Amino acid sequence: MTEENVFFEENKKNLNFIEVFVEKDLAEGKNNGQVQTRFPPEPNGYLHIGHAKAICIDFGIAQKYGGICNLRFDDTNPTKEDTEYVDAILEDIRWLGFRWENVYYASDYFRQLWDFAVELIKADKAYIDEQSSEQIAQQKGTPTQAGMHSPFRNRPVEESLTLFQKMNSGEIPEGAMVLRAKIDMASPNMHFRDPIIYRVVHTPHHRTGADWKAYPMYDFAHGQSDYFEGVTHSICTLEFEVHRPLYDWFIDELKKIHPEDGAYRPRQFEFNRLSLTYTIMSKRKLLQLVKEGLVSGWDDPRMPTLCGLRRRGYTPASIHKFIDKIGYTKFDGIIDYALLEHSIREDLNAKAKRVSAVLDPVKLIITNYPKGKTEMMEAVNNPEDESTGTHEIAFTRELFIEREDFMEEAPKKYFRLTPGQEVRLKNAYIIRCTGFKKDEEENVIEIYAEYDPQTKSGMPESNRKVKGTLHWVSVEHSISAEVRLYDRLFLVENPGEGKDTDFRDQLNPESLKILSNCRLEKELADVVPFENFQFQRLGYFNVDPDSTKEKPVFNRTVSLKDSWSRIIKNEKE
Repeated sequence: MTEENVFFEENKKNLNFIEVFVEKDLAEGKNNGQVQTRFPPEPNGYLHIGHAKAICIDFGIAQKYGGICNLRFDDTNPTKEDTEYVDAILEDIRWLGFRWENVYYASDYFRQLWDFAVELIKADKAYIDEQSSEQIAQQKGTPTQAGMHSPFRNRPVEESLTLFQKMNSGEIPEGAMVLRAKIDMASPNMHFRDPIIYRVVHTPHHRTGADWKAYPMYDFAHGQSDYFEGVTHSICTLEFEVHRPLYDWFIDELKKIHPEDGAYRPRQFEFNRLSLTYTIMSKRKLLQLVKEGLVSGWDDPRMPTLCGLRRRGYTPASIHKFIDKIGYTKFDGIIDYALLEHSIREDLNAKAKRVSAVLDPVKLIITNYPKGKTEMMEAVNNPEDESTGTHEIAFTRELFIEREDFMEEAPKKYFRLTPGQEVRLKNAYIIRCTGFKKDEEENVIEIYAEYDPQTKSGMPESNRKVKGTLHWVSVEHSISAEVRLYDRLFLVENPGEGKDTDFRDQLNPESLKILSNCRLEKELADVVPFENFQFQRLGYFNVDPDSTKEKPVFNRTVSLKDSWSRIIKNEKE
């Protein structure tokens, strides 16, 4: 084994397979030792968590090896694209912490692509076909049976050139003709069977307006755009692996026209795309959810879009942690949604401030505590990070606790509040329940308790052990807030799986609960959108952009523990 091979074998353990290829190219001096990548989204929707995986490898490779990564919008289909999506994509990439070297558009190369297509026609390697899309599909054959030649395949070059010009002048109706590359109708690779490289679209383009009527197909525009920009490593997902020979064929033909570029050529590498349980990634289906009002918009916190995850409270660091955990391979699979939730718990546990919030309040009156007295109790901001210090929370005679933390008649192992039982109020005193009051509908409206003044947190007597600890807020010193409890959008692991299955029938009716009368400690009176907190005992929450000074709104990012795993386990048992 050569010294070079030994080097790569030793380093494979710490590199993903794409990094191994890049380091090998650098060692061999390919492309003059340059590394240039690109992230090429189509601006026909909002980016989702699957795109984040592509963003991390495209930008990450460039950063790691001192190269550059450009952002290139694949805007070759004006019927689906919009500047709204362009702006959203720019914002999402910035949010993830990446910066592009340049912003390009496939439409920047419309003239160069057109000229290349003309050269292919002149070389008798492309022709105008006037068959319908159905006829062309029927003639393609099958993977085991060769296709049939189009009756227009041997059309004279000059005739194809004239018709190609008419395709772009507006004289040709949509669907009336296409430009096809003349390759091999017997190739075992179906993509080589005279692929369509131009079609007619009369919809105005979001950048070029009505200048063009003939638009390049993705397979024709993608590799050539890489070539024009100087991309060295064109990284995409596994479904494009079978497209790679066609990618290379077009590059080879283009290099014949540009021999001055010497040894330079882009190379395509493919990795496994991201699929998550309880989630759909199809832009078409996500658009359906938005248009049909099944979610509030692209940034609905139940959506897998990056703007939806951001609004829900996910952080860039948590997305990076998640992508690092799943890695890059050559094998498709489905990732458990719980791993994404684990990543945000891990991130927020280390840095989120701990605060008190009562989501379903019931009044607790400490009958032996002096009326009008207010004590300021010290609360640790984050036990994982001592440098974050503490803050004070007001303690008074009348408090709010969670309704579920009291039972009139409790089972033996119930360690919360019930008549005659003691619990600790976090950061405060031990109390014993002495009674309660109900309304006419038998709902508990007040709970009564007495406190032991010698059990204040930090005092010697405070070490007396009780089995339950409850969170609370002061009635007088708390604020009102709306809290939105978000959960997984779908009830099944693989939504839409099955021929006759409609993914919309599998939506989780409990994916959003809105609580409008929650009470929060005053520490949260001056929050700003997207701030993250841990509501003690309840989960991680963040401030929604809908918040106002008068009515703050919080979204549950994730619960403290994975409750779905327990539910699934119980169902299986």
